[in-house]
Amino acid sequence: MAKIVVIGGTGLIGSKVVSKLTAHGHEAIAASPNTGVDTVTGEGLAAVLVGADVVVDVSNSPSFEEKDVLEFFTTSTRNLLAAEAAAGVGHHVALTIVGTDRPQNIPYFRAKTAQEKLIRESGMPYSLVHATQFFEFLGSIADISVGADGAVHLPGALIQPIAAEDVATAVARAAAGEPLNGDREIAGPEEFTMDEFVRRGLAFRGDSRTVVQDPDAQYYGAHIDERTLIPVDGAVIFETTFEEWLPANPPRG
Repeated sequence: MAKIVVIGGTGLIGSKVVSKLTAHGHEAIAASPNTGVDTVTGEGLAAVLVGADVVVDVSNSPSFEEKDVLEFFTTSTRNLLAAEAAAGVGHHVALTIVGTDRPQNIPYFRAKTAQEKLIRESGMPYSLVHATQFFEFLGSIADISVGADGAVHLPGALIQPIAAEDVATAVARAAAGEPLNGDREIAGPEEFTMDEFVRRGLAFRGDSRTVVQDPDAQYYGAHIDERTLIPVDGAVIFETTFEEWLPANPPRG
């Protein structure tokens, strides 16, 4: 079995990936600033990668400001790839987003595109797992989309969200498999308009905020096309539905 280091291994996805890999007999190591590993400064990287066969990067920027997020993903990825090469790591797996290869003006997506480019051009065998939006971000999407009238304003663009548990399964499978040297898209089983997704989720949770479909509304600071966030043909579709996920995941108090 392999030694697999999970960068961001104490977070939402990373902790699930570590658990799944461990359950299948791998030596899965959670690496994050909480465990003394910082990919931005390089602290702890060389030590944690000793003997590693695979590195999984599911880390995320602590700030979504355009300059900060670009600096995080480019600096951390360069440091990580250099440390992997020095340690003889044979497979780099990174979690990214559906839609980074399509025309859009979302700063976060541009930062992820820069990360992907560094990985593809590194010479390291790699697998890129592109996920659609997580069910778990329902609340945060609503919170950042409140207008001056108190309503939640969202575009009518399509979204095909996925459960974090299923994302972790896909990432763990990629880590345990051979490098794709390419990309794999994953998504949940159902399409919604973005306003419908949030409206249904808030209603189930007893949140009384009004959700409005607004053609002028932005998504993370940018206008998006109808199908920017939808997977292409050939994507791996997981089975967990929104209706199944909602009662099992009450809002955090």
